Amino acid sequence: MSDAITRAAEILREHRESIDRLDAILVYTLAERFKHTQAVGRLKAEHELPPSDPAREARQIERLERLSQEADLDPDFAKKFLNFIISEVIRHHEKLQK
Repeated sequence: MSDAITRAAEILREHRESIDRLDAILVYTLAERFKHTQAVGRLKAEHELPPSDPAREARQIERLERLSQEADLDPDFAKKFLNFIISEVIRHHEKLQK
């Protein structure tokens, strides 16, 4: 195996290790986020508040778009990602309302 191929394999391994660590961080971060949103859902259900807050959701999407631009992440992807998370949170909140 040539030195270039060996070096490329090493770089690939390092990238994959970083990706694996970041995937774990994402999963644990999402789990922590959902713990908080579930607490919010229980509080809303207890006080008969609506499961969604469109004004806050709009602010959060604007905030995430701004953060994604700062982080050099595709804002459309970030918006789709947050919309997916928000829809899951609302679904959980609606279940708690029943």
